[in-house]
Amino acid sequence: MQRYESLPPQFYLQDLVAITGRVCELRVNPHQAVADRAARSWFNQISVYNDRKKSKFLDYGKFDLFAALSFPDADSMHLETCIMFFFWAFSTDDLSDEGDLQSKPDAVQAGHDISVSVYTNPDNSRPQYPYAAMLYDLLTRFRGTSTIGAYQRFIRAFEAFSSSQVTQSRNRSQDRMPSVDEFILMRRATIGGALVEAMIEYSLDLDLPDIVFESPIIKAMSDATTDLMTWPNDLCSFNKEQSDGDYQNLVFCIMHERDVGLQEAINILTEMLNQRVNDYIKFKSQLPSFGTDVDAELGRYLYALENFVQGTVMWYYLSPRYFRGVDVTIRENLVVPLFEKGAF
Repeated sequence: MQRYESLPPQFYLQDLVAITGRVCELRVNPHQAVADRAARSWFNQISVYNDRKKSKFLDYGKFDLFAALSFPDADSMHLETCIMFFFWAFSTDDLSDEGDLQSKPDAVQAGHDISVSVYTNPDNSRPQYPYAAMLYDLLTRFRGTSTIGAYQRFIRAFEAFSSSQVTQSRNRSQDRMPSVDEFILMRRATIGGALVEAMIEYSLDLDLPDIVFESPIIKAMSDATTDLMTWPNDLCSFNKEQSDGDYQNLVFCIMHERDVGLQEAINILTEMLNQRVNDYIKFKSQLPSFGTDVDAELGRYLYALENFVQGTVMWYYLSPRYFRGVDVTIRENLVVPLFEKGAF
């Protein structure tokens, strides 16, 4: 990707929180501190990082804040599991994004196979592989209160998420730039949108029948909310990823496919995000009825999903993972200086 080695010294971002805020509300969970202490105690027993890297992972991630913004109505016990979920998901994602396995699809596949054994052979003991051990603990807690349907949706979502990590690693190893449409489909899996939806069900102990998730309108709304999380992520994480030499980002895909510069690609994606909000509004207006009781439960689910979207987009700005040294107090026309190569 030689053509992307020379980029402008800075770029401008619109207020992405305001864009998604047209349909999503920002709220905060009051149990953040208590749940975080318990989740960190668990994570400290997992041999994922050395002490220095673990401290950086936790301090830069601000995963307790992420969970508090994204699961505002979860009780303390469920919020603890949600923070554990973020510890597992982000450390697993970083392994293939920027770790030793970044461009080693066979090694990523091997890790995937070990993790799959956690639920295909549930009578086996807790695995030694730390990423699979985290998944083992997470699923144990999930099964404790979730419905069978939510658990099965989590498993299917994990399989899509993990398989997409293999695909993305293969793209990196081959220095391959996917088309915009192909990348959007892949990113819905790599960001774990379906995993998030299952975690929302778990966080509130919701009981929704499978027929709800088979509805074309619900599927369309799911794709839209996943894009509302994913596209701001690609905009906000672009700086870090270009610094890492990682070109698996929707901004780069747009630059490549449309033969445009960085700022124009960012403007195009921002307008795509605006249109995606309009799509969600249209789909929501077409929501079918599943009966009084299910409709009430579905209303709680969709509200929680909107909360998650807004909490996620806000967290992108507040986490030093993406805006280290940048004042994000005023987000409109935010000037973002380009990080030097290898800054992270």
